[in-house]
Formats: sequence, C-alpha cells, structure tokens
Amino acid sequence: MLILILIAVFVVAYANGANANFKGVASLFGSGTTSYRTAVNWAAVTTAAGCVAAMFLASSMLKAFSGKGLVPDALIAQPGFLLAVAASAAVTGVLATQFGFPVSTTHLLTGSLLGAGWIAGDVNAAKLWESFMKPLLISPVLAVLAGGVMYLVLKTLRLAPDHRTRTLDTLHFLSAGAVCFARGLNDTPKMAALLLGIGWLQDSAGMILIAIAMALGGLISAKAVAETLAHKITGMNPGQGFAANLATALLVTTASLHGLPVSTTHVSVGALLGIGITTRQAKWRTVIPVLAAWVITLPCSALVAALLFKILSP
Repeated sequence: MLILILIAVFVVAYANGANANFKGVASLFGSGTTSYRTAVNWAAVTTAAGCVAAMFLASSMLKAFSGKGLVPDALIAQPGFLLAVAASAAVTGVLATQFGFPVSTTHLLTGSLLGAGWIAGDVNAAKLWESFMKPLLISPVLAVLAGGVMYLVLKTLRLAPDHRTRTLDTLHFLSAGAVCFARGLNDTPKMAALLLGIGWLQDSAGMILIAIAMALGGLISAKAVAETLAHKITGMNPGQGFAANLATALLVTTASLHGLPVSTTHVSVGALLGIGITTRQAKWRTVIPVLAAWVITLPCSALVAALLFKILSP
C-alpha cells in the first residue's frame, strides 16, 4: 500500500509538471520571444528552485493539504485514504493533460480530499470554505483584474512595448522565471502533504521526490497544454506577456507566503485573459471550454476519490 501511495503521488507530481510547468513561460513562447524547448527548460530550472524554497517557506500549505482540520486525524493516517486521494488526483490530472486542458492541481487535490472525506462521513465544512474554496474562487477574479491593470500601467510607463527589445526580453525572462518559482513554491507542499501520513518527509525526501517528478513531467509531456496556453487563450505581444507574468508572480508569491492555496492555473490564465479582454484579443472559443474544465475538475476528482476510498475501505 505504501509503495502504491508513492507511485500515485509521483504520478500526481508528474502530471502537475506536464500540466503546469509551462504556465509561467507560456508568454515567452506565445509572443515569439523564444522557442518551445528554451521555454520549457527555463520552466524546469525555475520551478525546481521554487520546490527547494518550499522546503523552508511552505509549512502552512503542507499542513493544510495533509487534511488536518478538514477531516479527522485518524482518517489521515489511513493508507487507504491517502491512496484514494493521490490516485484520484493522478488519474484526473493525467487525463486533463492528455486533452490539453490547463487544470488546477489544487482543485484536483481539494476535490479528492473532499470526496474521500465525504465517504468517510466527516468533513469540516467551515475549514473547507475558509482554507480552500474561498481562495480558489477569489484568485481568478483578482488575476483577471490584475492582468488588465498591470498591462495598462506598464504600457503607460512604456515598460510593455509591442515589440521586442533587449531590456524587455530580459524582464520577460525574469518574470517568467518568477512565475515558475512561485508555482513551485505554491504547488510542491500540496503534493508532498500526501506523504506525511507515511512518514516520507524526513530530510525533505518528499519534497525532493515531488521536484524530480514535476521537472520530468514538464520536460517530457507539456506540449499539449503549452499550445493551449501560448496560442489559444489570447493573442499577445512581448509587452503583454511580460505584464501577465508580473501579475501572476506577484499574486501567487503573496498567496504562498500567506499559506493560501491558490491555483497557479487560475491566476496565470486569468492574467492572460485580463490582458485579452483589455486588448480585445481574448479567444473565447478556447477560453470557455477551459473555464468549463475548471468547474468540473473538483467534482470529478471528488467522485473518483470517493469511489476509490469505498473500494479500499475494509
């Protein structure tokens, strides 16, 4: 059972890397600033740096996604519960990535915790709202506003030109790296928390396992989601891409340092959409299915986790 939990968590992290590593560098590729391979390599390096930082800065997130306070401590210690949560997030994350939908690992894990906890008959509704649902609902709205406002401000200050310059390219690369760093900081403890119940966090072994899996997923399997993020949400030039990255990095880093489990997917796509609305280049034919995928992610993962926990329960 413990080996199965480790495998399931590794798959969750791999799917997370495949689905989410590129979110920080999508604007580099989408605006023509760099090639896909350069972008994906930069994402792997800077995300790994965020994973390392999470070992020291993300204790609040680690505790929240262990399930403490949401479900009874006795339930968290059950291998069947941990396996149901991890396997559910793994299955739904892999499927979404294969179809090219940029979904939220935060939603996958929250839904899985909720589904397995609901079958067990004990979920703290107040904790669910305050620590999970409220940040997830508010963050994409803030991201849309932040993306649009950030672009208008930078445009006014002549820091977001329509064409590439050496200075803009440097700032664009740095802002993309900042988004990936923030994502590693925010997402790593959510997945590593699944290993708490089996005692796999001594010497940060759990965090290291997650970092390796995320890097591999991003390097090997990111192409489908990369196309969606880079070319199907909105048209963008380098200045707009820089503005989207800056807004995303600020929001996600702030949330991470305060232990708030926001979705990097929601924030990054929201910032791009905010710019697309401002410039009237938003591609709604793609945006609407992506938003629909966000809505169904949580209930789908909850249902799968509930079924798995029911099967695994003695």
